[in-house]
Amino acid sequence: MRLTRITTRTGDEGITGLADGQRLPKHHPRIALMGELDELNCELGMLQALLPDPDIHELAPLLTRLQHHLFDLGGELAMPGHQALGEAALERLDQAIETLNSTLPPLKDFILPGGSKVAAQCHLARAKARRVERQWTGTSHEIEGLNPVGQAYLNRLSDLLFIMARRLARDTGEEILWHSGQDA
Repeated sequence: MRLTRITTRTGDEGITGLADGQRLPKHHPRIALMGELDELNCELGMLQALLPDPDIHELAPLLTRLQHHLFDLGGELAMPGHQALGEAALERLDQAIETLNSTLPPLKDFILPGGSKVAAQCHLARAKARRVERQWTGTSHEIEGLNPVGQAYLNRLSDLLFIMARRLARDTGEEILWHSGQDA
């Protein structure tokens, strides 16, 4: 499918189209969830842009793959009945979580978002992933045919982003440990 024309004016009345020809209001849960996935994908794009030397950083290919997977999930929403992500995507996420987490010391304290710009951006993406997951689970009863792999994917993605944020904070600065407000 090639988009030769971006401005179609078909959405000027607050209605948009799905790939199967359905027309839905732009506030419909399916369309809202597509928008949330798009925002999360943008957060990952910013994260990748902030990587130290993004052309060769070891996390860059992983972030690109994650962005493709999020686009696939958006495609599933745009094409009801289509399934793009399967168990293999979850297995790759699990493997990335295990591999990256093995490079970090055990977590003994809560971590505050920050440490460096890139780590803070990773935490922002993590928080956004959790929001998308909440919206996915909250609207799953309203949207027919949602791929259950999508919900699991978003849950594990936020775990992976937390681990990435820890790694990036350690690589580019330091992790900021939480202390009770009484101790700070």
